[in-house]
Amino acid sequence: MTATSKKIFVVILLLIAAGAVYYSFVEPIDSKEANVENAVPGQDAAASVYLSDLRDLEGKPVAMDENKLVFLNVWATWCGPCNMEMPGIQKLYDKYKTHEKVSFYIISDEDAETVNPFIARKGYNLPFYQFAGAYPPALDGNAIPRTYIIYKGKILVEEVGASQWDRPEIVDLIEKQLAEI
Repeated sequence: MTATSKKIFVVILLLIAAGAVYYSFVEPIDSKEANVENAVPGQDAAASVYLSDLRDLEGKPVAMDENKLVFLNVWATWCGPCNMEMPGIQKLYDKYKTHEKVSFYIISDEDAETVNPFIARKGYNLPFYQFAGAYPPALDGNAIPRTYIIYKGKILVEEVGASQWDRPEIVDLIEKQLAEI
């Protein structure tokens, strides 16, 4: 391969990498959203995105509310990007925690002995849950953080990687979805 060919190859690789970074981190949330009006799937589809075997940090079983707009975040205490986005999730939760049409599920596979000291140290009052089972195919992934906004079994928003969840466009998106429910 000549020096010129190598330079062209490197430039092409850099352009591909830049495009991947742009798509992963800069793409606006609107391009990933769906509409609640269309979120009326059959029972099988609804069941496929809700977690069974979900437990609170005291070990009590918890059923996800399928009739609410669900904010679901998969995280871990050791995950740097998870920790970076948690203050924004806390602010978003503070805004909607008393809203009758919204439920938050902040989920880790770590046990309460690991999660509780983290929560106490950081001062979070988010609804943390433990889930150690297999995720439904629609929610399965090996990267964290993973965040979903779900309504009636339909994933309206899916974000892999850290995000600022209290930013205005997220609040606008939630308000728009709530207006349609």
